Amino acid sequence: MRAVVYEKFGQTPEVCTVADPAPSRHGAVIRVDATGLCRSDWHGWMGHDPDIRVPHVPGHELAGSVEAVGAGVETWKVGDRVTVPFICACGGCEECARGAQEVCARQTQPGFTHWGSFAEFVPIEHADLNLVGLPADLSYGAAASLGCRTATAFRAVIARGRVAPGEWVAVHGCGGIGLSAIMIAVAAGAQVVAVDVVSKALDMAGGLGAEVCVDGTGNDVAERIIAATGGGAHLSLDALGSPETAAASVNCLRPLGRHVQVGLLPPDAVLPMARAIRLELTLLGSHGMAAHAYPPMLDLISSGALRPDLLVTRTIGLDDAPDALIAMGGPAPGGITIIEPRAG
Repeated sequence: MRAVVYEKFGQTPEVCTVADPAPSRHGAVIRVDATGLCRSDWHGWMGHDPDIRVPHVPGHELAGSVEAVGAGVETWKVGDRVTVPFICACGGCEECARGAQEVCARQTQPGFTHWGSFAEFVPIEHADLNLVGLPADLSYGAAASLGCRTATAFRAVIARGRVAPGEWVAVHGCGGIGLSAIMIAVAAGAQVVAVDVVSKALDMAGGLGAEVCVDGTGNDVAERIIAATGGGAHLSLDALGSPETAAASVNCLRPLGRHVQVGLLPPDAVLPMARAIRLELTLLGSHGMAAHAYPPMLDLISSGALRPDLLVTRTIGLDDAPDALIAMGGPAPGGITIIEPRAG
């Protein structure tokens, strides 16, 4: 198969021909029809993820059809249209027994713990537990965002953030996760403040229902959000992952507010804990969403309340993926880039 491969961290990736994967007994091989390009892939390429061993194929957001299954797979057959959470659970640990597969102790992640979806085929472990069937009317391009960005945002806003109708929700960073979070919060009846440094990203946020758009430059972002919301956000999400956006997310909350950290932070990041104590704020992490939790999100998509297809702003082939991956180190223009490995 053809795949994007990097031999060293930070070295320009190349499109190469590598061996086709084979399914394990309880696994499956997915024919990749679409895969998302995410900033997490860039972090992996830079060497920021300890699970990655080179040479490596990145890519963790994928949709396609089942190409092959292991002898122990019971639920899926060749040709089924599927996607997969970026966190694949083992099914046997304490966390999985509690239904919290997104924090599975023995999780695997395509594009991190093993070769990923910037390729024509990708292997997935424990297929019966981790694969998610796709509605027939949902395109592969739109479905590719579900495994990471839309699903991550859905759990962050609904399950972890416990958004309620009429609340103010601040979303810091209007990339794929942030724009997804805006759509989800609006669908839940919340009022949204969108924050970004890129005007195009803010334009997209406004088009998706954000009532207030805030330029994220300057040191007074939190103060401007507090003024716009009449006292601060009830719920705020750092969907980017930087010390500045994380601090602004906490600082913009009203008393008893909830902060959800979604974007990955550097290990030396410091949050304003004195404010968290004084205002009795709740600080939460959110890390993907288990396959069994997908149905309510898919129902909203089928109803038209969520439109992940609106977030796809560019579609490229595998040959353009290396340069696009490198460019993820700069400011995101908003929207999602989809790679079609089998195009051309």
